[in-house]
Amino acid sequence: MNFDFSDDQKFLKNEARKFLDANCGTAKVRKVLDNEKVAYDADLWTAVAGQGWLGAAIPEQYGGLGLGHLELCAIAEELGRVVAPIPFASTVYFLAEAVMLAGSDAQKAALLPKIAAGEVIGCVATSEGPGVLNAAGLQASVAGGKLTAVKLPVTDGDIATHALVIAKENGQPGLFLVDLSAGVARDALQTLDPTRDAARLTFAGATAERLGVPGEGFALLEQIMDRAAVLLAFEQCGGADRCLEMAKAYAMERYAFGRVIASYQAIKHKLADIYIKNELARSNAYYGAWALNTDAPELPVAASAARIAASEAFWFASKENIQTHGGIGFTWQIDAHLFYRRSRQLSLVAGAPRVWKERLISHLERRNAA
Repeated sequence: MNFDFSDDQKFLKNEARKFLDANCGTAKVRKVLDNEKVAYDADLWTAVAGQGWLGAAIPEQYGGLGLGHLELCAIAEELGRVVAPIPFASTVYFLAEAVMLAGSDAQKAALLPKIAAGEVIGCVATSEGPGVLNAAGLQASVAGGKLTAVKLPVTDGDIATHALVIAKENGQPGLFLVDLSAGVARDALQTLDPTRDAARLTFAGATAERLGVPGEGFALLEQIMDRAAVLLAFEQCGGADRCLEMAKAYAMERYAFGRVIASYQAIKHKLADIYIKNELARSNAYYGAWALNTDAPELPVAASAARIAASEAFWFASKENIQTHGGIGFTWQIDAHLFYRRSRQLSLVAGAPRVWKERLISHLERRNAA
């Protein structure tokens, strides 16, 4: 069985890399990081929409390319390599996947073409503060199609046009699609990675449309999270590989005591450890991609494993990249901190690794008991 990308998918991946190398260097990432008034790179967002990437997995009948999830995984990996300062994950991995999975025909026709065209930016508003959200502690509520809630932190909540919100309706948890044009107050929150801003969203009578059937909000959210976890894993793999490249390149040119530091055993071991974790994460990500693309019953297990391994690999690679650069590694001028920031952001945006470890164990226990 071949778990690698096909020739066509590799071509797409290579073309995406060329495009991003030309249009999303670290100088563009820094422009967003350094300017508190700029939340994302609008020009890059428009250009990415023009490439058709936002609609890569969206069916052609809704204005997408209809390529599938493997192609989307290839694009996600390249976006991760350049720590792209755009709300791609929130819009494509979460909002688009939710609408395709559980939206009505009318909801799909209304939103999917706009997502593919870059006219809609999504966000996921589930958390209501510290701790793991569950049905017993859920405070958000919908009555008469109107939402009352406070959600924080919401990644890309300050720029989103639509949100996925979990809330109670008639005492039952449901997942709702909310237009953020009215009935919503937004307060910016400080984060470690300002290139992917977060906000507190206060809903006061915002119009909410339910996705799926009543009472299945958490079950539906779990399915969406499994899909997003695989795509996020590829983005994390891309970032981790770029960190290894940066560390290796610096180690090959930096001299200490008359020798390049790459010749020292401590640096060799450091780079080897990054490589091992990256390859482990990639194998789990490929497994997840297969399960996602084939809608296999193993998806919850594969997604959890991919999420855990990729989060660990990207964090470790970004940390060791800083260490390899030595005394200058932590400075503002060196790009290493851009990847460290993104590694922490991506490891939390869909639930911390601890949560995914618990999910993995519970899914394995259920499978073994069946």
